[in-house]
Amino acid sequence: MVNIADKAMCCGCNACGDVCAHDAITFKTDIEGFWYPEVDKSKCTDCRLCEKVCPIINIDTLKKNDLKQSICYVAEHKDIEVVFDSTSGGLFSALADIMYRNKGYVGGAIFNEDFSVRQYISPDKKDLIKLRSSKYLQSNFTGFYKQLRDLLKKEENVLVCGSPCQMAALRSFLRKDYENLIIVDFVCRGTNSPKVWRKYLDTFEERYGSPVVYCKAKSKEYGWRNLTQKVVLANGKAYYEPKDSNNYTKGYLQTGVFCRPSCYECKFKGYPRIADITLADFWGVENVKKTMDKNLGLSLVMVNSQKGASFFEKAKIRINAFQVPFETIEKGNLALTKSLDKPKVNRERFFKDLDNMTFTQIADKYILSTPMSKKFIIKKYIKYLFAVWRGTNHSPKAIYQFFKYNTFNEIIHGNVLIPASHVVIQLEKGGKIIKKGISYIGTKRYRKSKLETRLLIEKGGVLELGPNTNIMYGADIEVFHDARLIYKGEGGSNIGATVICGEKIEIGKGTMMGRNVLIRDNNGDHYINRTGYKNTRPVVIGEKAWLCEGCTIMLGVNIGDGAIVGAKAFVTSNIPPNTMVSGNPSKVVDEDVLWKY
Repeated sequence: MVNIADKAMCCGCNACGDVCAHDAITFKTDIEGFWYPEVDKSKCTDCRLCEKVCPIINIDTLKKNDLKQSICYVAEHKDIEVVFDSTSGGLFSALADIMYRNKGYVGGAIFNEDFSVRQYISPDKKDLIKLRSSKYLQSNFTGFYKQLRDLLKKEENVLVCGSPCQMAALRSFLRKDYENLIIVDFVCRGTNSPKVWRKYLDTFEERYGSPVVYCKAKSKEYGWRNLTQKVVLANGKAYYEPKDSNNYTKGYLQTGVFCRPSCYECKFKGYPRIADITLADFWGVENVKKTMDKNLGLSLVMVNSQKGASFFEKAKIRINAFQVPFETIEKGNLALTKSLDKPKVNRERFFKDLDNMTFTQIADKYILSTPMSKKFIIKKYIKYLFAVWRGTNHSPKAIYQFFKYNTFNEIIHGNVLIPASHVVIQLEKGGKIIKKGISYIGTKRYRKSKLETRLLIEKGGVLELGPNTNIMYGADIEVFHDARLIYKGEGGSNIGATVICGEKIEIGKGTMMGRNVLIRDNNGDHYINRTGYKNTRPVVIGEKAWLCEGCTIMLGVNIGDGAIVGAKAFVTSNIPPNTMVSGNPSKVVDEDVLWKY
């Protein structure tokens, strides 16, 4: 019978529970949120089927395939909307579509209502939306193996996708290779604890008093490489956190403590692959097939079996694919062959604290305080110094201004404003520039251009710059007496932006501006003799809005998250989230819009 003395010897695949004909095996969740089998000895007949189906025990017999070496491709779905909604290049959707068209079944991981994950299978193409995209969580397979076996015995065509350990368990459970089954796995770094994930989501619900209704582990609205976590609440508010600012992603990537113990000694790395087809993000594609890289996501496809090769050929009608040498795939996908490093924090203490702390407190104690390696620190500072050197265009004047307008403490901690050449800064006494991370002003597309960038901050005025704010050359930024201009970061403006701040202007995180955009919260010194007239009214622009070329945003306007303002639009009234406006005066022309950088 199964006896888990060492948790590293159980991958949580649930296969032993499905194979037991006497219902002697149930699964109990431990303090870390992972489930392990428990045997009811009064029901157990000691048939040892549970041991025979265990993928870890039987890894040596499972690790085989009929191609000597995988055939590798960089690929993307031809439908850009599918790519945009997928984790990488939309290849799972392409494969699934072929199976649906053959009136077959497609299985994969879906979210439950509480955002735990289970395995699901159906012949309905409408289910593809919830099957699409990686969940990065332990998926519950209880009952799934039996359901899939019954379909295969009825000669139904089936495509199923899961982690390498789960797909190995499936092969072991079935005991034979079915011609009507296509097995797809993915390159897995490690399986996260459902308990940690739920704790992370609880943070949003507690902070904003509204339940989570949607989440995506890798939204591409900030680009493919940013690994942006998107969470939407019932109140309609959406939150985006790229990998550098998302504590859940940082905890997963930096500490390794979120993952199942078996992930540190994964038996399913390397070759040959057990699945017919393996999918992954094609990290490093810019060094292999740069012309395909649009920062929307590209898939690495590994065809591992003759059956997989035949099925992939059928899918080529849906995709753009380019074969690449096998040797090119590993550099950007170390998880193909390398197990997760052991946690850098005390695992036992971490999970005990998880029961008594909020996720924010956990992040402060274990994630944000994780010591960085010397190599990482050196690389970070070299990158920082290079950013300063490049950002100042090697200009003596710009370098002088860099040291003039950044304190020693700010420079040491990387909270700086980097001015390019031909930037004029007039910071009056009592004016202030607050920097959070690295920001740029006067950035040039044409290095020999002498187009001036002007920044004026009057007495009492405050300019607040979030990380990765980039104000390109030709800008005119004016912050009047006691006014406050806030850039939340991760965005900025193209050439020729004008921002006139007389009271308060707030530009949300990730908001981008085209050329010659004008934003102002005041009418200068002009007054109108009219009841209720105010010379200044704050402007608030939400997160990840897009202000297109030549548009004007006037005082008192609130622009919702994800909104798009069309070229040369004149905006005098509020714009709801994810809405596109155009014209003079601006009018709504589209709703429920999404866009990416």
